[in-house]
Amino acid sequence: MLITEYRLDLAILALRSILPLEHPADTTLRYFFQQERIGSNERAFVAETVFGTLRHRLLLEHCCGEKATPRRMALAYLIRFAGYNLREIEPVLQRDEKEWLATVKGVQLETLPLSVQAEFPDWLVEKMRASYSDEDILTLGRSMQQGAPLDIRVNTLLAKRDEVLTQLHGQNIAATLTPFSPVGIRLKEKIPLNRDALFTEGRVEVQDEGSQLLGLLLAPKRTDMVVDFCAGAGGKTLMLSALMNSQGRLYALDVSEKRLANLKPRLKRSGASNIQPMLIAHENDLKVKRLSGKIDRVLVDAPCSGLGTLRRNPDLKFRQSPQSLEELKQKQAAILASSSRLVKKGGRLVYATCSILPEENQDIVQAFLAAHPDFVLRPAGEVLQQQKVDLAMGDYLELRPHLHNTDGFFAAVLERV
Repeated sequence: MLITEYRLDLAILALRSILPLEHPADTTLRYFFQQERIGSNERAFVAETVFGTLRHRLLLEHCCGEKATPRRMALAYLIRFAGYNLREIEPVLQRDEKEWLATVKGVQLETLPLSVQAEFPDWLVEKMRASYSDEDILTLGRSMQQGAPLDIRVNTLLAKRDEVLTQLHGQNIAATLTPFSPVGIRLKEKIPLNRDALFTEGRVEVQDEGSQLLGLLLAPKRTDMVVDFCAGAGGKTLMLSALMNSQGRLYALDVSEKRLANLKPRLKRSGASNIQPMLIAHENDLKVKRLSGKIDRVLVDAPCSGLGTLRRNPDLKFRQSPQSLEELKQKQAAILASSSRLVKKGGRLVYATCSILPEENQDIVQAFLAAHPDFVLRPAGEVLQQQKVDLAMGDYLELRPHLHNTDGFFAAVLERV
């Protein structure tokens, strides 16, 4: 894509509004596009430059030295990562930028600190060193610097996976079956799916393959009473409904009215009729207590640091901190303890996060098990095998971008005995 002053200025303006990182980058960018009425080519260029800069921010800041302005960051990104050469960019350069940009290409990554190579802030590298080797941190960091594929889940209430794949191929959309989830399809390119009939008619939903596997770990039966405890906008709720063939009873609980409101149009499209959205004030709400000991299956997709989703949300690593992590851990422990009261004897609870840090994952589960002797851990690998999912796992589900081409996910299967 040709670099013009107009395009570069738009990217710089967008970066200037996003880089304070007071709000999620995708939200700020959406607002920016509403303000600046620009064409789809310009939008694509701006989005790519913004998210590319966030993915490689620590290296780009190093390349810029003390002059890490949005303009310099954008130029350094274009030269270092976006495949442009100096000759293509020269027409938009100011005095002295050409000489500086020539040095950007030559910066040797191997000579820089691990945090810059892995694109993880120092505090996060220190946290990870408690359970990862430096080599693993680097491998994981590099995998998080790549863009994520677009995964969709076929809504089995309305469609079959093979039919959807055939339809996509008929539209010349490159797509393959996901290797682990039996209801997933992976698209090679990011397409505006929200305008496609497959989406508008509810036959597919956007959902990472890792997230789809959480539903298979829960494995609800058709006649079960099921609770999605932190339902959000309901992606996993809709999958659970499809697994239950829209039978039984499925409660979608959340503390956010806005998130539950976002579930409504998705619910309408999906053809699911067994879902009951329920707004709660907190994890100990009276509505929660009324379901105590009655529920066959409970899914807890706990609020977490989101550090497993950095391919999609690269700004998260700069918006989290050791302090925010401590608050999240307290919330996770409280939610897990509260949600466990719903589970009846012989029932199952799946605790999940999209984090790569053991302190949000294994540590929370082990502390819970120590305090709740009536629960046992069921090896996730065995549960997946029962669901005919060919994925080798031990006690926990642990997914990583470089190993499974999914977001970083964790899940533990707990059963009340």
